[in-house]
Amino acid sequence: MFGRNVSQRGGMCPSCDPADHIYFIGSMRFPRRRANNQDRTGFYNRYRKDLRGGAFLKSMDRFIRMGVEENFTDLIGGIYDATLDATLWSPVLARAAEFVGGSAAALFSKDPAGDSGDVYYQVGIDSYYQKLYFDKYVSLDPTTTGHFFAEVEQPVAIADFMPYDRFLETRFYREWVQPQGLVDFVSAALEKSMTSVAMFGVFRHERDGIVDDEARRRMRLILPHIRRAVLIGRLFKLEQAEAASFADILDGLSAGMFLVDGRGAIVHANRAARAFLDDSDFLSSIGGRLTARDPHVDRALRDVFAAADLGDVEIGVKGIAVPLSARTGLGYVAHVLPLTSGDRRRAGIAYAAAAAVFVRKAALETPSPPEVIAKAYNLTPSELRVLHAIVEIGGVPEVAAALGIAATTVKTHLARLFEKTGAKRQADLVKLVAGFSGLLVG
Repeated sequence: MFGRNVSQRGGMCPSCDPADHIYFIGSMRFPRRRANNQDRTGFYNRYRKDLRGGAFLKSMDRFIRMGVEENFTDLIGGIYDATLDATLWSPVLARAAEFVGGSAAALFSKDPAGDSGDVYYQVGIDSYYQKLYFDKYVSLDPTTTGHFFAEVEQPVAIADFMPYDRFLETRFYREWVQPQGLVDFVSAALEKSMTSVAMFGVFRHERDGIVDDEARRRMRLILPHIRRAVLIGRLFKLEQAEAASFADILDGLSAGMFLVDGRGAIVHANRAARAFLDDSDFLSSIGGRLTARDPHVDRALRDVFAAADLGDVEIGVKGIAVPLSARTGLGYVAHVLPLTSGDRRRAGIAYAAAAAVFVRKAALETPSPPEVIAKAYNLTPSELRVLHAIVEIGGVPEVAAALGIAATTVKTHLARLFEKTGAKRQADLVKLVAGFSGLLVG
């Protein structure tokens, strides 16, 4: 085992001096550095020759990387399996948190305009604090507005929204974050609607430290897979279904579903999918292969089918949401789920299929009230956050305390809001926000 003292005598090596304990790595032995001996860099360089120019270390690096890659592959397989069995999301989220470098993780949604939200699946956060967040602190969370403006699949942390030292002064940190021993949160938007944003996030504990570049890199690796799994999972409810009955259940879906092999050959299509083929509009069957009318879209589909045939990891960012357009102008979207591993493999083997392709009508992309207001008046994220707090919390002192900023800063933002919107009083701002919300809902 790496880094442990190997001994024949009470956990110690045969050496007489405890400072010279022998460390074994494979068949190589390394003396432990004395406290007053040369520095670690000198130690490494002195023994580098004994490792034949570093070849052994390189082989060990490859061994470690193989283990990381294997864990990553297993994690991605688990993510896609969760589309068939929702009970798998909790253990999958635990593994995702560990992979990114955190203590907890969640799939959730927020409604910044309505100060509400839902947690679909989470692990590592006490139920008391989960309820407390949406009952009281979602409106005090300084990242709520920023989450709505974050790009889909773009990892963001607290430092992306405000200086970290200012975050430590907020009421939200003092009353909700700090008591749990948390220090940071790296998250990303998976999908946006007019009123809410669906997100995946990993909480960092004190022992993990604040979000660093490696955490962001690892988030980017898993986000496309999580997003694909969530989008596909919304098309049907299979919490109680067995994977063995996968194809039978898919036949009853309102969304079109094709099972295809790595070349795009159609091996199964449900009723809705056959209707698309009968129309021969944006999708058709040519020589038994699923073909898109648009050559660029067809090329994209072929690429994702081939990637799915190679495994879960290979599909990566390919084909998460392939846009399709009917001659009538209606928009559709295709999502591709690989079937070459995990519990999904049973459905794939039954039909010699590499992937399931789900086709549904695209939702109308309507901007959210905060986005509309920000664009209409050219508001900065900080100004929008203060506007939201004024509407929900009230006066300047209360907003300053809630956001953890000085009252003078709130007054500065408020003056800019009056200037940009033409409002004269805080009550006018409340009416303005209510008017935008009513317009969009109506």
